[in-house]
Amino acid sequence: MDASAGGGLRRHLISLSDVDTSELDRLVGTSVEYAAGGWGGRPLDGAVVGVYFRRTSTRTRTAFSVAALRLGAQIVAYGPDDLQLNTGETVEDTAKVFAGMLDGLVARTAGPTTELRALADQGTMSVVNAMCAVEHPTQALADLTTMTRKFGRLEGLRVVYVGEGNSTAVALALALSRYPGVRLELRTPLGYGLDPETTLRVKEYAAVSGAAVEERHDLGELPGDADVVYTTRWQTTGSSKADARWRQAFEPFRVDGAVMAACPGAVFMHDLPAHRGEEVTAEVLDGARSIAFDQANNKLYSAMAALKWCIAR
Repeated sequence: MDASAGGGLRRHLISLSDVDTSELDRLVGTSVEYAAGGWGGRPLDGAVVGVYFRRTSTRTRTAFSVAALRLGAQIVAYGPDDLQLNTGETVEDTAKVFAGMLDGLVARTAGPTTELRALADQGTMSVVNAMCAVEHPTQALADLTTMTRKFGRLEGLRVVYVGEGNSTAVALALALSRYPGVRLELRTPLGYGLDPETTLRVKEYAAVSGAAVEERHDLGELPGDADVVYTTRWQTTGSSKADARWRQAFEPFRVDGAVMAACPGAVFMHDLPAHRGEEVTAEVLDGARSIAFDQANNKLYSAMAALKWCIAR
């Protein structure tokens, strides 16, 4: 949908499956330009952006708050207990009220995308998914920005993702599968892989682009020519696992010195926060091949790109 700062239909960023490849390229390109210092004025001057986080956040909340301010917008921040949703007001009524006052809403929720889509079911306020239970699209924008800045390209990269098929993994797979020559290997514990719907969509993208996406449930035969080894927390923010013995399944999927030695040319990425000694060892996260904190800083530039794409004229 077209966006305009004075009203009319807005763009929303709820799932990367809603964004075509050319627009994804545009978002990543804008993010890289911002990272290079190409601020390009204040395209959101006069806009007001709501920042609503029902779950904890350090990087994403700060990135979107700073991004809105740098682009010229003002922000209204809401915590998990601030809205009348807690007293029984419907999401639809909340959306109508917000849409009459805000130009955009950045929201981190706890459930599926249905609540975000209900918030987006109006024509005057953009909605940005800052992570829900099933997908973290703006994390993928930061990830692609990081890879582009590091390697100068996305095409042809070989990425090994280690860990749960969580919201970060979903977004990463939906994004990287669009690029020719990409080889994405997901190494996930048995029972904790990508959901079937995402797997199907990723295969469709890969069939068009010529990318290759594979999911395995072990860490054997890691590709020696990998460009990136990527992991995330075993316990996703705000979530729990049904099996009380889940750690037993995750223990073999720790990224340590041996994993990085098997991929000698790879850099290490992590969406943070990290638990040293669980999903990654300190020697890897704090080592010379880690670009995890550069990746975190790139969340600002990807947030700027997302807000500009959704709200600016």
